[in-house]
Amino acid sequence: MSRRRYELTDFEWSIIAPLLPNKPRGVPRVDDRRVLNGILWRFRAGTPWAEIPERYGPHTTCYNRFVRWRKAGVWDRLLEAISAAYDSDIVMIDSSCVRVHQHGATGKKGDDDGCMGRSRGGLTTKIHALVDAEGRPVKLALTPGQAHDGRSAEGLLKDLKEGAILLADRAYDSDAIRALADARKAWANIPPKRNRKKTFAFSSWVYRQRNLVERFFNKLKQFRGIATRYDRNPENFLAAVKLASCRIWIRSYESAA
Repeated sequence: MSRRRYELTDFEWSIIAPLLPNKPRGVPRVDDRRVLNGILWRFRAGTPWAEIPERYGPHTTCYNRFVRWRKAGVWDRLLEAISAAYDSDIVMIDSSCVRVHQHGATGKKGDDDGCMGRSRGGLTTKIHALVDAEGRPVKLALTPGQAHDGRSAEGLLKDLKEGAILLADRAYDSDAIRALADARKAWANIPPKRNRKKTFAFSSWVYRQRNLVERFFNKLKQFRGIATRYDRNPENFLAAVKLASCRIWIRSYESAA
């Protein structure tokens, strides 16, 4: 595989660089672009940290920088800044399960579930995403794989814009979600469950656009380290999802430039 497939382009770096911490304390830190390329390589290739190529420097530097910046909220702020201009007129919500690798499971009794749970696919984690009208991620969350989609929706939809159109599948057809949309004068274009007695306005034509959230998950899972979860710490895994999402956003800018 070509090196460029993993590394940041000049355009990507021009957007990311100004958003990174710029006040290093003590000894100047190792080149940010090289380290970030190493971090992206690890999640794109889905390998252990120790297998990061030498051209990116010591793998411990890549791992420590990734975790330190996760704790400092750098990856959160990066996604917030890059996605700040999202199209909020139409938003879509959905989830996708990823299998937890045996190296990612703690296997210890009494541990927190770490957003891992048993489902038909075995030990899995569910990634929840709210995307805009272009299929670009705005908010992300994790739950155990067997968790019901509707239970995590409230947190993702709390900033739903007034007058927006919300697209979601039947798993999100609940009185609570519809009430949340009504409170914001938004339209929940969600197909009702078959056991619903009450009818709701629904447009199958508008609903077709929901495939954009599925396309987002397809792009996200091109990162092998996300398509399969290797990280025990759910905060590290979510940070990786957000970092990959930043790249999806920037590439959408790059293709439009």
